[in-house]
Amino acid sequence: MADAYIALGSNLDNPHEQLDRALESLAQHAAIELIAVSSRYQTPPIGPQQPDFINAAAQLRTTLTPIMLLDALQDIEQQQKRRRSVHWGPRTLDLDILLYDNLVLDSKRLSIPHKLMTERAFVLVPLADIGADLTLPAGETVAQLLANCSQQGIVKLEYGT
Repeated sequence: MADAYIALGSNLDNPHEQLDRALESLAQHAAIELIAVSSRYQTPPIGPQQPDFINAAAQLRTTLTPIMLLDALQDIEQQQKRRRSVHWGPRTLDLDILLYDNLVLDSKRLSIPHKLMTERAFVLVPLADIGADLTLPAGETVAQLLANCSQQGIVKLEYGT
C-alpha cells in the first residue's frame, strides 16, 4: 500500500457538489482508501478571468501504481465532464497527484511531487490541514513551504464533507 496525497479543485457547476462527488468516487474505488480530507478553501484563480476555485486536499492509501492512480483520477474527472480546452481555465473538477510515498518521478505524463505545488498556497494550505509535518522528497515540510507562500485571497470555508 502506498500513501498518496491529492489536490482537488473546482470552479464550475456547483464546486462543492463536484468535490463531494469526487470524494465519494475515491472512497468507493476498490483499490483506494480515503484516509483524510482537508477543509475547503475559496481561492482566487490563476490564469484567465474566471470564478474563484474551491480547493481541498486528500490523503489516500492505494495499491494502484502512480500511473494507475492518475488514470483513476482522470476517469473521475471525465465522469464529471472535465474539459481541457483552456490552460489554467475554469473546470468542473481538477484532481492532481501531489505526493506518492517518497517517490520522485518526472515523466511526460506525470511528475511527482507535483511540479508547482511548492509555490502554490492554494495547494499547500489544504495539504497542511492533513499533513503540515509531511516531508517532501527534497526534505522540506509542507509547513516550511507554506511559510514562504502568500496566502492572500485564500478563505477557509465552513463546509462539512
